[in-house]
Amino acid sequence: MNKTILAIDTATEACSVALLFENNITALDELSPRTHTQRILPMVDELLSQAGISVKQVAALAFGRGPGSFTGVRVGVGIAQGLALGAELPVVPISNLMIMAEQAYQQLGATQVVALIDARMSEVYFAQFERTEQGHWIEIVNEQVCSPEKVIEQIQQDRHPTIVGTGWAAYPQFGQANLAVEVSEITLPSAKYMLSLAVDALEKGNTQSALEIEPVYLRNEVTWQKLPHKR
Repeated sequence: MNKTILAIDTATEACSVALLFENNITALDELSPRTHTQRILPMVDELLSQAGISVKQVAALAFGRGPGSFTGVRVGVGIAQGLALGAELPVVPISNLMIMAEQAYQQLGATQVVALIDARMSEVYFAQFERTEQGHWIEIVNEQVCSPEKVIEQIQQDRHPTIVGTGWAAYPQFGQANLAVEVSEITLPSAKYMLSLAVDALEKGNTQSALEIEPVYLRNEVTWQKLPHKR
């Protein structure tokens, strides 16, 4: 099975690209909150060029489908659709909250993770994850957008989770709550930690076509216009 996977993420202030090729991982990460559209494709080209391959030699494309900034998530979906349509690639949409959970596992060995991304307007994007013995992440508190107070009510402290994401530092309510948690230095998702999740999805056949993918905003008032189906 061809496991060459390209991963891209623009859903937060971070702009990142990663490539799994011949069991090696290469990645580029930048903080560029206002220049994702200008930077993401050159970063893709750079990694593919370093590997000496074209996008048509990639087996699948993974992307951060949100939640995150509205503009960043839209950029990510649009770029993913364009690349996947052009190269006829299957697509693996991955939660940006889960990407950081995987990073916490790979870097810290954490198997209980609370992921928080600052959603502005006194809210955070939030989910709590548990890694099973089989190596899969399950949501024990579902993805949602809510106030810090609602997060504090729902965190399952008995599991002593590790905190990741920008949301914790953004709101003093978290630090004042004296929760039984471990706060990590992981604040933003990186495409390199999507690759292991994408490999698992690809092996299970959990992919979508470019025309099927949609962003996940978690705020209902935001809409996404799908690309029209080809006839």
